[in-house]
Amino acid sequence: MRQRCLLLSASSLHFRYPRGPEVLKGASFTLARGEVVAIIGPNGSGKTTLLLVASGLLEPDSGEVLFEGSPLKEQLPWVRRRIGFVFQDPDDQLFNPTVFDEMAFALRQILSSEAEVRRRVEELARRLKLSHLLERPPFKLSVGEKRRLALASVLTYDPDLLILDEPTANLSSRSVEEVVEVVREARGASKGVLVSSHDVEFVASVADRVYVLSGGRLHGGLSAREVLTDEALLSLADMSPPAALRAAEALGLRLKRPPLTVEELKEAREDACRLLAAQPKR
Repeated sequence: MRQRCLLLSASSLHFRYPRGPEVLKGASFTLARGEVVAIIGPNGSGKTTLLLVASGLLEPDSGEVLFEGSPLKEQLPWVRRRIGFVFQDPDDQLFNPTVFDEMAFALRQILSSEAEVRRRVEELARRLKLSHLLERPPFKLSVGEKRRLALASVLTYDPDLLILDEPTANLSSRSVEEVVEVVREARGASKGVLVSSHDVEFVASVADRVYVLSGGRLHGGLSAREVLTDEALLSLADMSPPAALRAAEALGLRLKRPPLTVEELKEAREDACRLLAAQPKR
């Protein structure tokens, strides 16, 4: 990976909360433009803390975070317009009286035209199926609706870096598909996405590379396929392999490219059937 492509990098991060144990003990990672990097690990391993440090919301005790090659802390606060952080608990993020005001809040700090603010909010609300909720107070929404709203409130100002903390928790399968689409669109637009998740199917669907956070350090950093098929690394994360991979193994399919998603398993099965059909009959 060439240095000019890097959007975010962290080296030797150490962090502890006051009167608490050390959470990060030398964690390092890189994230390039047009890349989705996932952080996986057991509950309580420090994934949220790592994301908060990586976004500049917490300052490390030692180590450094670079944004486009320059120290992140020297670019604060103006660089926050280029970083979108979606918290694990949407109640930590939502504070406006209506869904519309929540989505419009950041835009109103950037744009002078209320008409343009409304246009962007309504366009994104349609995309994330929030149009019918625009006049509703956020506290009256379901957990899934709150999560979609928290994501929408960040997407409105089109940040270069998306940081998502457990974005699929408590979401329906349809809402998870919408989050997958958002992440893939961000990658396609040459943005960077850093995501923590304990949802192996989601990680398999979106991640280019995966790190495992264990013992305060990051392990792996390899392709998603390499990490999600490595039993030792998955054991560190307290996670099972994706369902498609388990299904392939249960069916005794010997594949050169282990499938991570149902779509890949289907393609592998169809390829195997075509090869079998092409063999000469005895």
